[in-house]
Amino acid sequence: MTPDTQVLLDRRARLLGPNVSLFYDDPVHVVRGQGVWLWDSEGNKYLDCYNNVPHVGHCHPRVVEAIATQAATLNTHTRYLHEGILDYVEALTSTFDAPLKTAILTCTGSEANDIALRMAQAVTGNTGVIATDHTYHGNTMAVSQLSRTNPPPGGYWDNMAFVPAPDSYRPLGGASGSAHALAFAAAVQEQIDALAERGHKLACLIICPYFANEGFPTLEAGWLSPAIEIVRRAGGIVIADEVQPGFGRLGTDFWGHQKAGFQPDVVTLGKPMANGHPVGGVVTSPEIMAAFRERFRYFNTFGGNPVSAAAALATLKVVQDEGLMDNARVIGDYARDGLRSLAARHHCIGDVRGSGLFFGAEMVLDRTQKTPATAFARRVANTMRQRGILLNFLGIHYNTLKIRPPLPFSRENADQLIETLDRVLSETPLAP
Repeated sequence: MTPDTQVLLDRRARLLGPNVSLFYDDPVHVVRGQGVWLWDSEGNKYLDCYNNVPHVGHCHPRVVEAIATQAATLNTHTRYLHEGILDYVEALTSTFDAPLKTAILTCTGSEANDIALRMAQAVTGNTGVIATDHTYHGNTMAVSQLSRTNPPPGGYWDNMAFVPAPDSYRPLGGASGSAHALAFAAAVQEQIDALAERGHKLACLIICPYFANEGFPTLEAGWLSPAIEIVRRAGGIVIADEVQPGFGRLGTDFWGHQKAGFQPDVVTLGKPMANGHPVGGVVTSPEIMAAFRERFRYFNTFGGNPVSAAAALATLKVVQDEGLMDNARVIGDYARDGLRSLAARHHCIGDVRGSGLFFGAEMVLDRTQKTPATAFARRVANTMRQRGILLNFLGIHYNTLKIRPPLPFSRENADQLIETLDRVLSETPLAP
C-alpha cells in the first residue's frame, strides 16, 4: 500500500466515518476509465471484469455527449413538462412484454425497491413480504429489512419473512431440477403460513430473477413457476429486481425474468441504467401504477430529470445499436468455456456457471464434499487485482468468483482474464 493510499484512507475515515466499504486489501485509487479499462493514480492499467455500472463501457462518448448537451440546455424536474422522460420511458417499456408499460424514474435502485414494496401493499392491501435469506435489495429503511446478511438495528419487522437462497450446486432438499424448485416453493408456502400466523397476508415475493447475490445458481427456465403460483394463489404479487441482470447482460434475453421464464408484476431497475449517472426505475402495469398513484403521493425531485433521462436513453440506444446483448452472449460463452478448461486443471474450481457477461466459478477445498473455499476466493480476488484484473467474490458462502464486466468486453479481454486467472490459481495456495 502506497503512502498516498494511506492518506486517502485516513481522510475517508475522518470525513466519511468508519466502516465505509472498499474493495481489496490494497484498495485501488482510480483516476480514469475508458471502455473496459481503468487506470490508477500511478498509471497502472486494470482490466475491469467487475463493474456493471458502466454498462456500455466507462465514459462512453455517446453517453458523455448526451449528459453534457442536456446539462448545457436545461435541467429541472418532472413538475414541468418535458419530452425527455417520456421518450425514455417509451423506449424502455418497449423492451418489456405487456402489460409492463408504465414507469416511475428514481435516482437509485434502493428507491425503486422501496416504491415496489409500496406498490405491492397498494394493489393487494396486504403487508407480508418474502425475500431470500442471502439477498440485497438496497438501503432505505424498508428495503434494508430484506437483508439477512446485514441485520438492521432493532431487528426485523414481523411482516418480513425469508426463504433459503437457491443453490444449484448444493440444492435445497438434495436434488436438482424440479425437486429443487418444489422444495423452494414449499419454503415459500411455509413462510406465507408463518406470516399469516403473525397477522400478515402476503403482499409480495421480491427476488432478483438471476439470484445474483446468492451466487447466480444455474436454474432452468420455469424453475420459479411453482413458487410464483403459490404467491399468486395467496394474493401476492412478484417483484423482479433487475438491477444486476437487466439490460441485456445475460446475453440470451434483455431481462433476467425473461430468461427465467416468468412474468413479474413489478420490475425494479438501477445501477447500469444510465452508465454511471444516478438513475433507477420501476416498471409495472397501468393497473398497479394507478393503484399506487391513488394510495401514495409520490414525487421525486431528481428522478427523471432531463439530464438523467438523456443519459439513460443514450445508454439504452448504445446497448441496442452496438449489439451489446449479442456480444454478451458470444463472449460470455467463450469465457465460460475458458473457465471450464481451467476447472480441468484446477480442482479448486467446483462449479462454473453464469450467463452472458455475468459468470464465475465456485471455489472449493474439495469437490467431493463441496467444502467452500471462502478465504481462498478472497486471496484469488486480491491477487488478481495485483495482476491488473478487477473481479470480486460473492454467494451464500462468499466463495464464488464474480465476473461482470462492461458489455463491450472482447475475446482478447476474456483471454487475458483466463490466462491471468490460470497463473493465479497455480500460484495461490488453497490453504493459508
